[in-house]
Amino acid sequence: MKQIDRFKIVAVSFCLFLAAVAFLPSANADTWDKKTIVTFSAPVEVPGVGAQTLPAGTYMFKLLDSSADRNIVQIFNEDGTHVFTTILAIPNYRLKPTDKTVMTFSERAEGRPEAIRAWFYPGTQWGQEFVYPKVKAMELAKVVNEPVLATTEEPTEIAELKQVPVEAVTPAGEEVPLAEVVEAPPVETASAAAEPMPETASEMPLLALMGLLSLGAGFAVWTYSKRTA
Repeated sequence: MKQIDRFKIVAVSFCLFLAAVAFLPSANADTWDKKTIVTFSAPVEVPGVGAQTLPAGTYMFKLLDSSADRNIVQIFNEDGTHVFTTILAIPNYRLKPTDKTVMTFSERAEGRPEAIRAWFYPGTQWGQEFVYPKVKAMELAKVVNEPVLATTEEPTEIAELKQVPVEAVTPAGEEVPLAEVVEAPPVETASAAAEPMPETASEMPLLALMGLLSLGAGFAVWTYSKRTA
């Protein structure tokens, strides 16, 4: 067999490997960033960098960054080309996940928009409990008559959201433990919570195995062709 044919065999094997990688499931990335399209029939108030009242309409929610004790959530327009606000959230645990997106709101006085308090992605036990500026959190706490997550600082940059102190405040403005607002996970799931990207990380062994198998097959064919040439 000619030398050029041997190179063709190896090249074909490598192309097969690339093709296999291209057809790997891509849902994991969407699962990690929890992209969700939501339509509001009335205006809603949102906190964060760019806090504002969003008019009724369709929006995209995405998880930008995640750690064991706080998450960063962004709200975009429907096609994801404009960011309205970037929100600090504290992970909140629920016992029974649902197959639909769940958002909780704090009711307001008549004529004022509801404020989003939490966002739960379908099929997951972890949700995002939003953190409001302390004055606003106290106002919401008075309405729901229970503590609300708050920060005394008003960050203007995303990086600052990862550093600002977070507390839970009562309607009277008193600080209470965060556990009165967010629920910690059971002991058996705590280790999993410390890994921010379990879905995407799980693909690495598969990619490595496919690469080795493809290269091994190419090398075996090349060796056999060399012996029979």
